[in-house]
Amino acid sequence: MKKIDRKDQQIIRALQRNGRMTNQDLAAEVNLSPSPCLRRLKLLEQYGIITGYSANIDAEAYGLPVTVFVHVKLESHTEATVKKFEAAIARIDQILECFVMTGSSDYLLRVVVADLSDYEKFVRRKLHPLGGIASMDSSFVYGVVKKTNVFPVTE
Repeated sequence: MKKIDRKDQQIIRALQRNGRMTNQDLAAEVNLSPSPCLRRLKLLEQYGIITGYSANIDAEAYGLPVTVFVHVKLESHTEATVKKFEAAIARIDQILECFVMTGSSDYLLRVVVADLSDYEKFVRRKLHPLGGIASMDSSFVYGVVKKTNVFPVTE
């Protein structure tokens, strides 16, 4: 894996703020000439440090205004159970993120749905059929204080 330096971090942070900026604008923002900036950018992509580009979408405008964090605890932790659960989770579109956790739950899911009825359908039709789940604890988001995709500067 390529070790990145401060200039690479500046490039990454600039692209996290605006992934559609031109190489010319990016070079100006990070104080490089366009050719070296583009070379660095291509290396960051080549080494898998930049894994892709996407648009940030307003979930409410899209029709999915409800975000739910679901703590999931499995009944057992055999390799087969874990693989089956994780493979199934990867196929469920309503689950935007799934984290393996320490503590009282095994996984934390970030789920988006249209409303409470939609969430009930999601649980009954998508999660319950998976089996192997000992418990689920749902927390509904009712406000967002901070949301960013820009990494902090490292020391």
